[in-house]
Amino acid sequence: MACILDNNHNAEEDDSSIDWQLPISFVKKRHIEKIEGANAITQTWRMKERMKTVSVALVLCLNVGVDPPDIIKTQPCARLECWIDPLSVSPQKALETIGANLQKQYERWQPRARYKQSLDPTVEEVKKLCTSLRRNAKEERVLFHYNGHGVPKPTSNGEVWVFNRTYTQYIPLSVYDLQTWMGAPSIYVYDCSNAGIIVDSFKQFADQHEKEYEQVAAQSRGSVNSPPTFKNCIQLAACAATQILPMNPDLPADIFTSCLTTPIKIALRWFVMQSTSKLVPKISMDLIDKIPGQLNDRRTMLGELNWIFTAITDTIAWNTLPRDLFQKLFRQDLLVASLFRNFLLAERIMRSYDCTPVSSPKLPPTYQHPMWQAWDLALDLCLAQLPAILESEDQFIHSPFFEEQLTAFQVWLALGSEQRNPPEQLPIVLQVLLSQVHRLRALELLGKFLDLGPWAVNLALSVGIFPYVLKLLQSSARELRPLLVFIWAKILAVDSTCQADLVRDNGHKYFLSILQDPSMPGEDRTLATFVLASIVNNYPQGQEVALQGSLVSICLEQLGDQNPLLRQWLAICLGRLWTNYDKARWCGVRDIAHEKLYNLLSDPVPEVRAAAVYALGTFISSVTERSEHANNIDHSIAMTLINTVSHDMSPLIRKELVVALQWMVLLFENSFLSVALQEEGRTSQALADVSMSPIMGMRRIASRDRLKILSPGSLFNPDGGIIPVTVANAEAFQSNSDRIKRVSSSSSISSLGHGQLSNLPNLSYGSIYMKLWHGLTTLDVDPHPSIRHMSHIITNHIRDQVKDSSVPKEVNDTKITSSLSLPPSPSGRPTFLAGESPPSTISATELHRLAASRSSHLTCRTRKTLPNTISEEENDINSGRKPLVTTQFVDWSCKYFAQPVMKFLQDNDVESSLHYEREWRYQRNSALRCEARDEQRKIATGKLESQVFSARCPNPPSVIQFHPYETYVAVAGKDAFSIWDWLSGCKLSYCPNHGSKASRITSLQFVNSHDVSLLLVGSDDGTVRLWNNYTLAQHGLEPGLVTAWQALADVQPVSRSLNAGAGSVMSWEQRAQNVIVTGDVRIIRIWDAESELKVQDIPTGADCCVTSISTDVSESSLIVAGCGDGSVRLFDRRLPPQEARIMTWREHSAWIVDVNLRSNPQGSGKAITGCVAGDVKFFDLRRNSSLATCETSQGMTAMAVHKAADTFACGSVNQYISVYNMEGSPLNTIKYHEGFMGPRIGPVSCLAFHPYRVSLAAGSMDSSISVYSIDPKR
Repeated sequence: MACILDNNHNAEEDDSSIDWQLPISFVKKRHIEKIEGANAITQTWRMKERMKTVSVALVLCLNVGVDPPDIIKTQPCARLECWIDPLSVSPQKALETIGANLQKQYERWQPRARYKQSLDPTVEEVKKLCTSLRRNAKEERVLFHYNGHGVPKPTSNGEVWVFNRTYTQYIPLSVYDLQTWMGAPSIYVYDCSNAGIIVDSFKQFADQHEKEYEQVAAQSRGSVNSPPTFKNCIQLAACAATQILPMNPDLPADIFTSCLTTPIKIALRWFVMQSTSKLVPKISMDLIDKIPGQLNDRRTMLGELNWIFTAITDTIAWNTLPRDLFQKLFRQDLLVASLFRNFLLAERIMRSYDCTPVSSPKLPPTYQHPMWQAWDLALDLCLAQLPAILESEDQFIHSPFFEEQLTAFQVWLALGSEQRNPPEQLPIVLQVLLSQVHRLRALELLGKFLDLGPWAVNLALSVGIFPYVLKLLQSSARELRPLLVFIWAKILAVDSTCQADLVRDNGHKYFLSILQDPSMPGEDRTLATFVLASIVNNYPQGQEVALQGSLVSICLEQLGDQNPLLRQWLAICLGRLWTNYDKARWCGVRDIAHEKLYNLLSDPVPEVRAAAVYALGTFISSVTERSEHANNIDHSIAMTLINTVSHDMSPLIRKELVVALQWMVLLFENSFLSVALQEEGRTSQALADVSMSPIMGMRRIASRDRLKILSPGSLFNPDGGIIPVTVANAEAFQSNSDRIKRVSSSSSISSLGHGQLSNLPNLSYGSIYMKLWHGLTTLDVDPHPSIRHMSHIITNHIRDQVKDSSVPKEVNDTKITSSLSLPPSPSGRPTFLAGESPPSTISATELHRLAASRSSHLTCRTRKTLPNTISEEENDINSGRKPLVTTQFVDWSCKYFAQPVMKFLQDNDVESSLHYEREWRYQRNSALRCEARDEQRKIATGKLESQVFSARCPNPPSVIQFHPYETYVAVAGKDAFSIWDWLSGCKLSYCPNHGSKASRITSLQFVNSHDVSLLLVGSDDGTVRLWNNYTLAQHGLEPGLVTAWQALADVQPVSRSLNAGAGSVMSWEQRAQNVIVTGDVRIIRIWDAESELKVQDIPTGADCCVTSISTDVSESSLIVAGCGDGSVRLFDRRLPPQEARIMTWREHSAWIVDVNLRSNPQGSGKAITGCVAGDVKFFDLRRNSSLATCETSQGMTAMAVHKAADTFACGSVNQYISVYNMEGSPLNTIKYHEGFMGPRIGPVSCLAFHPYRVSLAAGSMDSSISVYSIDPKR
């Protein structure tokens, strides 16, 4: 006794951690998610059209030396034009130099454009210039730069001013005319006072143009070209409609042009002019011009400033503009992007002088954006070092700007999510990719950002990341490989159209080299495989380059890799590579790819098996040229698939199997029609003497009257001959036509001319098509409804044609549903022997017509076996052939890469609600076990007779089971189960098991009972179904089918005469995640829930059914089984299956009702068994005979042994339940329902103890169920 107490004490210590150590089963994504691809987000990041500004008109109206009359200039006044003082040289020279300088300033942004200057022009010169540039530019963009500092301000009528030939007058030039000459698309820059008024007029004139175009089009009835869309023209104006340009002598006169074309120079000047720059001593205007370096060399001081300026203006634009406007202005045209970046600076500088630059399209104000402070800081740090650098030629210290911005990005990533504003620094990360110094860190952060989900990938693509990461694939730096392959996987998971860009730039080679490199980790090779699988997906050019890069052999070499995700994607990649691509398929044949993929069909990871089935399916479907060799390979693949995975535990794989097998049906349609016809014909009596044994499980699909496949013109004799019949007498003989016998002699075939399916091959029994058809008809009754549905679509595709053909018609309107010949098959023979003529009753033209109607009905390719009668055209097998069924397994697999990969799994997040819920459940479980231990001690002296629950079921209960921790009891009767709350007495749900009509439930088990539990339901037809949400019926939720499979599919059942009828007997082991299934079979089969594979079959050695099995947690390798013949057998599954039976006790004389295996505290195992005759025996597992026997009542129908308490109960056909202790002494008997004059209980049909509490559930034949407890309070 002390030993037991000590044991209990230890148990209590360990109790709290027990549940945390138990695995949770059936919670992988394949169980809890719908198998479908991600919803594609419409891609908006790609430019619909890239544009170039190819021509630039520089129109300068300066008239140096003569000020316009409408502006009174201050003295001193701003003079510099293009950084030149016009008064320092002669007027003409000044004008030319300014023109040349302006051109140079623009060339820095767009060196390849065609520049034309027009200095102090007339209207005619402007017209000539604009029309010639538009003519040369065709559909591209033209820039018109107008400097009007030497002419009056633009007018409210929408006119700018130019000169007459002699410069004695200012001549107005209407913007309306300018629009006409410039056409569209165009960009206008107006550097003059009052410039905003032009922008206003421009819109009115644009509307006017469009109306006029419409009128002309209406008159000439639509023969006019479409009008240029002036509204899409871009305009940049120096100031608003009533403003005058600043005249500060420290600024250039063309300050707007300077901002647009020499931003760094003007920004530095303006910065030095501000009062804040006094903080940087010793800096003068002259010093600024001496900043060392080139603008386009990022390693120099000036270059770095320019780089920072680009990053900041890009960032401000991206954060303030609507996405589509940002794309149009900052990503479509290099020159436009530069001008608009610089326009943001112009707005900042000119607003400080009370000028508001105007643009069309209008931009939101950006001059107060906080990023400008970062720009001021960068200038500050740069200028602070300048004197020392110029004096002593010190090395300049690079700006910390980019590092700091990356840190800010990193901080955002630590806290960022889709709900927050996007990170401001994204465009800067883009710029940093250009620098080798920070590139690694930038890529790492970018990868983390893309990992947040598809929304992040779309954001990054809209910023313009794509060309940068594409260019980086040319880098040979090894340290970038893992980062780049991760980033590319993320991009392709969201936008698969990037495959074309990769192929165009030879990017696929980068990923092929990663995949080939054995030193790369498996995760990186998986990502590379995914990228390559995306490149070859439905993209012929991609398939071609991948095949040239020997992708087939690279993938095949690594199929045995340790990483399951890599194995899965190698198979998917191969499957996609040879989809509709014959060359890759034959390359695979040469490498015996199909045989190498066979190894994956027994892979421990279900997704890998599904991927292998997918790859073999596309292997079959990709052949365009049918040949004997191709057919043989396809037959071997199909048979291997049927034999290995048709009874796989995972529905994922069986669905892929159906999809793969449909190609056999579509490719060899005639052979399957022939099999289906024979199947239908099997209802006929005359088939009895044909050497064809019926196939198990093949279902008849039609009645005998459908079998009239002979035309009224000829009829079978029972003895095999053929009687010609006139059509008039046909009705009289119709009844005989049911008695059809297969005929193989060529003479009889030739007279079968009118038979609609008479030209099908005669397949011998056991042919490959027979086996495949049998496999498909088995899938027709799969326990999983979606697989049943898919399989039915395929088998009905054939059966419907057989049915259609069974209705006799006149030859003229016959729809022949079989081709006149067949693809070669091992057993198919040509219908007409060589040299014979086809039936003479049909003319050649009729044959043509029949062939045509046949080919319209089915798209199956035919061989030339009819000499000189039909000119058959060979159809390409796959052209236009659509699959009958498809799955989204591959798209679902792709979704993995679009979702966050780096994020902690919620299971490991101790702050998540999931974790808190689990913690609560495990504490509740521990408390219940502790409470139950008190009850277990009491039963030694107490009685188990308080009825705490009673209810009636729709059917007599056959199985009853307690949930260990909830107050549920599950009850099954016939083919439905219900869940009751025995504490509150209410029924929680009633659910049909959706098995076949005749099946009944014989076993119930709770899976994951310590956590969110599932209900495992076994039926007597060998099917097992797993349900979730089984208690939520009152919330209006249907129970969901997690998985379903045929657990005993390919096993020969024991014959009924030998005590069969136990149905399926099942045991669930949570710790090992095993389902042990047996029943009316001669084996005990163990399935592993983790890999969803059959682990082993242990032969029972008995010729009768197994009626009950038991395993014990502490004795995890032992199984005790009770059999229908009264024998009790002990198995040790550590031994080879044939030697696993280590003990057989034959002390019982009749059917074993229950067996129970339990371990003693001393460490020796013990078994308790009871049989129908009423004797209960106690065995020590180490001895050959029982230790003790307890005689209970005759006619025992049910028995239950408590897992922990020393008690067992027996139920009798004589309407009572006896409760005993382990010494065999009776504790109490239950005969009546509770209450005054309570009725007698019915004959007991099932009993079950609660796993922990001392509570007993009983079901009886009168459809009532009860729960009895030791504690009346419960």
